[in-house]
Amino acid sequence: MSEIREVDVVVLGAGPSGEVIAGRLGGRDLEVAIVEDRLVGGECSFWACMPSKALLRPAQALAEARRVPGAREAVTGPLDVAAALERRTEVVHGWDDSAQLPWLEERGVMLVRGHGHIAGKQVVHVGDVILRARRAVVVSVGTAPLIPPIPGLAEVDPWTNREASQVRDVPASLIVLGGGPVGSELAQAFATLGARVTLLEREDHLLGRDEPFAAELVAEGLVRAGVDVKCGVSATAVSRGADGRVTVATSAHGAIEADEILVASGRRHLTEDLGFEAVDVAISAHPPGSVEVGDDLRVAGHDWLYVVGDANGRALLTHEGKHQARLAADQICGDAGALLRTTTPPTPPPRVTFTEPQVAAVGHTEASAREAGLHVRVVDVSTDGTAGASFHGKGGGGTSRIVVDEDRRVIVGATFVGVDVAEWLHAATIAIVGQVSLDDLWHAIPAFPTRSEVWLNLLQAYGL
Repeated sequence: MSEIREVDVVVLGAGPSGEVIAGRLGGRDLEVAIVEDRLVGGECSFWACMPSKALLRPAQALAEARRVPGAREAVTGPLDVAAALERRTEVVHGWDDSAQLPWLEERGVMLVRGHGHIAGKQVVHVGDVILRARRAVVVSVGTAPLIPPIPGLAEVDPWTNREASQVRDVPASLIVLGGGPVGSELAQAFATLGARVTLLEREDHLLGRDEPFAAELVAEGLVRAGVDVKCGVSATAVSRGADGRVTVATSAHGAIEADEILVASGRRHLTEDLGFEAVDVAISAHPPGSVEVGDDLRVAGHDWLYVVGDANGRALLTHEGKHQARLAADQICGDAGALLRTTTPPTPPPRVTFTEPQVAAVGHTEASAREAGLHVRVVDVSTDGTAGASFHGKGGGGTSRIVVDEDRRVIVGATFVGVDVAEWLHAATIAIVGQVSLDDLWHAIPAFPTRSEVWLNLLQAYGL
């Protein structure tokens, strides 16, 4: 016998965007059911953003201490790998989501465990449970690692970010396929934990979506950490021997061997088997596996069906999905002003690669701005060229850049590369989203002695 439950809204997926929309709706006294077949909190909380940063942070903190006289002398030993791994496990609560549940319960959100699929208009099936939504169904499923079709790769049981984030013992050697943010971060993390790491990137540089200078500085940082970075190299075949070691045949460097291989070369959308065909909704090919939505985050012709976060393919970023979730929740609650600004970002959203050096960027790169037809000027200054930077130790290095739309005299892009620059990003985001003129920014006085004086240096270099 099936159990029928009627609620106002059904949310498919309890990752960050699903949690946000369910909590926001529940906080406004709507009856909400959220469906999840893994852990509440999703990929970011348990296998991606959080554990990877926990693995990176110990070496970064140690490096900063060694740059600062007085602290340097107090460093008497190497990084404690066991303690670093234990701290990673604490950050993800031992891959137990029970700590997430009180937050849902406080907002009256019903958690339904299992795989959900749309069975008809405003109807979702989860095993023997039938959920009927009075107002809306929200799809907020995420993505999974993509295993490229390299001969033999799938057969060697490669690591993805999921296996890497749960590692209990650091391998002596590791090959990483892919030099995007995930590959770069995990390559550096494992190198600092003691592995001999080789990173293979088929393009001629890392971090393909960022400024070329950022990719160069990150590559230099990886090399300093002990990573053997090989760009312009493709894996052509993979095998695992009787001794358990992996051999990767490459396009330019012969065969490379290691104890394990980590694949970090893309993501695939988890929109299959969600029942979209039952309501005549097509899966898009651009990007593959996504579901196209309008600026109101609803599927055309289905005013009850919202798709937020990774599943709509607009930006595979946790913070972008959470923002979309807030907008969709406000719409469902009848807030007519929820979409006064389009939900399609006018420029790329903020993004951070948490290597050392970090790359914190928002909006256009120089290349993407010119491709968009903007008349731009680029201004570069040294990231550590401020009095405040001296307190973070000598040798931090890095470059900071703004991309200025000369016709409107506003910033349309910013990239900061250096030690611990992620927290700088929101000021740039506000300047870009708010379209603050350079003349007004000139009167936003940074405090002395802080690293925020990088803004003063950038504007002075522009000519103000």
